[in-house]
Amino acid sequence: MARRQLGGDPQWWRGAVIYQIYPRSFLDMNGDGIGDLPGIAARLDYVAALGVDAVWISPFFPSPMRDFGYDIADYRDVDPMFGTLEDFDLLLDAAHERGLRVMLDLVLSHTSDKHPWFQESRVDRANRRADWYVWADPRPDGTPPNNWLSLFGGPAWEWDSRRRQYYMHNFLASQPDLNFHNPEVQEAMLDVARFWLERGVDGFRLDTANMYFHDAALRDNPPLGPGRRVNGVPDSNPYGMQDPIYNINRPECLVFHERLRRLMDTYPGTATVGEIGAVTDMYATVAAYTEDSLRLNMAYSFDYLSELFSAGHIRAVCERMAAQPYSWPSWAFSNHDNTRVLTRWGLAAHAWQAAPLLVALLTSLRGSPCMYQGEELGLTEAIVPFERLQDPYGIRFWPEYRGRDGCRTPMPWSDSALHGGFSEAQPWLPIPLDHLDRAVNLQERDPHSPLNRVRRFLHWRRDHPVFRNGDIRFHDAPEPVVAFARIGDGGGRFCAFNLGPDPAALDAPAGLRPLSGHGFAGTLAGGRIRLEGFDAFFAEIG
Repeated sequence: MARRQLGGDPQWWRGAVIYQIYPRSFLDMNGDGIGDLPGIAARLDYVAALGVDAVWISPFFPSPMRDFGYDIADYRDVDPMFGTLEDFDLLLDAAHERGLRVMLDLVLSHTSDKHPWFQESRVDRANRRADWYVWADPRPDGTPPNNWLSLFGGPAWEWDSRRRQYYMHNFLASQPDLNFHNPEVQEAMLDVARFWLERGVDGFRLDTANMYFHDAALRDNPPLGPGRRVNGVPDSNPYGMQDPIYNINRPECLVFHERLRRLMDTYPGTATVGEIGAVTDMYATVAAYTEDSLRLNMAYSFDYLSELFSAGHIRAVCERMAAQPYSWPSWAFSNHDNTRVLTRWGLAAHAWQAAPLLVALLTSLRGSPCMYQGEELGLTEAIVPFERLQDPYGIRFWPEYRGRDGCRTPMPWSDSALHGGFSEAQPWLPIPLDHLDRAVNLQERDPHSPLNRVRRFLHWRRDHPVFRNGDIRFHDAPEPVVAFARIGDGGGRFCAFNLGPDPAALDAPAGLRPLSGHGFAGTLAGGRIRLEGFDAFFAEIG
């Protein structure tokens, strides 16, 4: 069944606001305590009303759910807990009717060990898919072939008694890595992308986009040395002590992305955003993966997903990225893998005021912002007790690292409905009581709620195209204020954000004409911009 993409501007992704939906936790329509595709379809009016341009849906493919969908057992179907292919088609059509583009989360670097490809590959060393995964003989003493580590703990190698070899896994042992050095594997992955493009999806978020290839010689990774860490890896994880130059980040990966880009270009108006993780030079890597129409349309880094938070850090990250050639970045302050931003940046006590400010800042930077479900409500990180944990990553490194469940708890739709209106059954993760106080139904009634302020700002942003594709020039400002101008064909806009709870002020450039309608209260008088705590100011430039 061939469908058409939404159409319109083929460059729609530049500056587009992408809203990430984690389907397990969005809305449950079949009463099993797990969100599903009909649940997403039922809330598309809510998503469209936010003023976003696209949705990124985390994996819903058949899976044993050892890593909650990021261990795929069938790339061309829908897991029954989420619905059916017909449900997906209905969701896609309903999104397009509302002007929303749909991007799927594709996990190409590895599969589940339950995938038929792996089940065949592990039978012996002579079957037709024997070389579809990364197999290696042990060292003479029986140990793994090299020192590579898994991000989820322990060696990146698992012994298989049938083949009497080790297989590689960058994540769980139940997530064997595909061998992209095999041309048949590359063709199979391109066919997967083609299958969903033919159904009419508008693009892909590519999980672990820099992890498709490994060093064919299986060389040991060198140590990073004191004071250096891999980007995005918690200190409690020894993975961060190696420089992962051989198990991931291989130059052959760039060549495959060129092939994928050529396929994408045959479906006008589609786009890719890549997750670039576990690197030591984030900026050069993102630039390489987004080089001048050759590979990914955009990629996001983990620099804003760390605990570092200051106006100076916001500026430094953005300027370092802007200095790279051919780079079009994508920014995220939160996602399904990281502690929610209000907690991570120490703003939980100020969530009601800080949440709309952070969304405004995120969506004003040069690049394509990714919002995570619940950011518009000011949700903070949930504390999930150990006995309720689901995440194998958190269970492995507890208690120094509590895993990813705290950012994956269900959306609170109603403060008075059973389980927050998420499900009629016990949810797969508990809903914190303080999240019920920020439920959608309560916030919709309050014009000053984070939800309504986010809606107001994102709709205002649509009337100022310079936020989509303009350049960015930072303006010197005292902490905790970050200030910059967006300059483009549609003129210029000056923006200032107070990231702290106390009033702040800064000198204004000449020729500013304050703008209204965005929902913030910053003022200009006597050549000074004055901001209340967690306030912003926007003006037209001279």
